[in-house]
Amino acid sequence: MTTGPDLLSLSIVCPPPDEGGAEVRPVVNGRDLLAEAVPGGVGGSRYLGVGPRYLFGAEGSLRAGATPHEVRLAWSGCGVEECCGALYVTVRRDGDRVVWADWRDAANQDVDLPELRFAADEYEAEVLRAGADRRWEWPAGAVARLLEAGLRRRGDWLDRWECELEFVWSSRGQPDRIHVVLRHPAGRAGTDLPWLQFGTTLPVSADAPSDQAERLEARLTAGDPRATAEVWGGSHDAGQLGYPWPPVDPPIG
Repeated sequence: MTTGPDLLSLSIVCPPPDEGGAEVRPVVNGRDLLAEAVPGGVGGSRYLGVGPRYLFGAEGSLRAGATPHEVRLAWSGCGVEECCGALYVTVRRDGDRVVWADWRDAANQDVDLPELRFAADEYEAEVLRAGADRRWEWPAGAVARLLEAGLRRRGDWLDRWECELEFVWSSRGQPDRIHVVLRHPAGRAGTDLPWLQFGTTLPVSADAPSDQAERLEARLTAGDPRATAEVWGGSHDAGQLGYPWPPVDPPIG
C-alpha cells in the first residue's frame, strides 16, 4: 500500500529570557519529533531544538538540494556533543520528495528515528515560512545577525590580521549588548597548534538594527581587532602566542 508524504511543521518556541533561547521544534505528522527522541549522553534527558538563526541560515540550512548535507537539529545538556549529545539528520532531495535520513548522535549510537519523506513543494514552503518569521528575534539579536553577515562578507579584513570569525552572539538576557568572537591564528581548529579566542563586547542602542550593524562593521574593520579585544579562551598552550594568558571570563550571559 502506498502511503502519503510526511507532513512537517516548524514551530519556533521562545521561552522567557531567563529560561533559555529560542528553539525550533520540528513537528512531523502532528507529533513533536524531538520530544519522542531520547538523548544518550550524560547531561540531559531531552533534546532542545537549535535556534532559528542557525537553522534557517546558510550554516545549518534546511533547504534541500541534490547534494545531501547534514543538519544539526538539536542538542542536550551542556551542549558538548561528545558527552551530552546532539541530533543530526541528513537532508536530500529525491525527485518530488525531500528526505530526512541517516540520523546520528555522537553520544547515542542507538538513536532510532525513521526515514521521513516530505512533499518537496510543501516542505520548501514551510521552511521559507518559518525562516521569514522573525517574531522571536529581539533587537540586539537582529544587530548580531546582520553584523555577522556583514563581517563574513569581509574576509579580507580578517585575513590581514590572521583571524577568523567564530560568531557574533547576543543573549536575550543581555538586550543592551552583543559579543564578537574571533579565533587567532585562522585555520587551526581541530589541530594541535596553539590558538586563541578573542572577544569584544559592543553596546546596542534603540537605533534601527541595520544602521547599528553598518556602524559597528565599519568600526570593527577599521583596524586590527586584536588591539581592543580581550582573550576569552584558547588551547592549553595558547600562551606561546604572546598574548595575555590565562584568559578572562567571557561576559556572555
